[in-house]
Amino acid sequence: MSEIRIGSRLVGPGHAPFIIAELSGNHNQSLERGLAIVDAVAAAGAHAIKLQTYTADTMTLRGAHRIDDPSSLWYGRELYELYEEAHTPWDWHQALFERARQHGMEAFSSPFDETAVDFLESLDVPAYKIASFENTDWPLLRKVASTGKPVIMSIGASKLAEVAEAVDILRAGGCRELTLLKCTSTYPATPQNTNLRTIPHLQQLFPDALVGLSDHTMGVGAAVAAVALGACVVEKHVTLRRADGGVDSAFSLEPEEVAQLVTETERAWEALGHIQYGVQRAEEKSRLYKRSIYVARDIQAGEAFTPDNLRVVRPGDGLAPRFYAEVMGKTARTALRAGTPLTWEAL
Repeated sequence: MSEIRIGSRLVGPGHAPFIIAELSGNHNQSLERGLAIVDAVAAAGAHAIKLQTYTADTMTLRGAHRIDDPSSLWYGRELYELYEEAHTPWDWHQALFERARQHGMEAFSSPFDETAVDFLESLDVPAYKIASFENTDWPLLRKVASTGKPVIMSIGASKLAEVAEAVDILRAGGCRELTLLKCTSTYPATPQNTNLRTIPHLQQLFPDALVGLSDHTMGVGAAVAAVALGACVVEKHVTLRRADGGVDSAFSLEPEEVAQLVTETERAWEALGHIQYGVQRAEEKSRLYKRSIYVARDIQAGEAFTPDNLRVVRPGDGLAPRFYAEVMGKTARTALRAGTPLTWEAL
């Protein structure tokens, strides 16, 4: 697959990376804050805003689980209560989407159950995102695929067989434009467990899909490297200020960092170019500064050339350095002043 269309934007290897700003729960249950985040990341140059469409009741059951991993950002939290705090109220979606569109951004969401897909269809979203933990939910995959819209699917915490099965389900259900995002489902992720070399291998395994990165590391370094390895899409969580708190704030980018992400990933993409050897047009003037053979001190007519009176220096107006051994011992036809580029006519 060479490219897909998400709303008004073409996405693929021939285009600058598609940067998705993930709002998640960083609105902190304030629509005004959510709108301010949309404004800020739009000004920073992000291409899309993405929400998550669920309620606590569509995610889990009250009392079903308490997070008991001491290393988790959410250690000790009851899962149902965490989702109640983090969810984006469904009646906010239209306002957030409209604000994004006013800025020329695309706006879509990750549905977490089939009712969310119906709701998002009523808002005419241009694409769907499948979260890593939902990529084994075959009924949800079939529902999303049936819309015929582009699908972006993260593959964090997934066995390769599960990814292949999910791709098959999506394809069979009608999905024709698919992007797979390498993802490490830890929050935050570390550079050491990000394993970006998976990206070109993922592209080899699924040549009829685009590939990208859903990035939970701090900063923009992993995203830039991912683009160099073929990522066409980069997704990062965003907030106004990490110090403001919020369920995902600890690993989210601030607006200035989003601007850096957009700029540096585009630079990385531009720098990929194509396979190139030889002298580019832009380098032609620089050829002058290659080394050549110069007279290092005054030489009399008939005097032999030696390492004492010749040197290989810049610029490149004299004989090429590969002739240095050949001219040694030959004699000067005329007197030569120090600083003169050596030519065949001088021998």
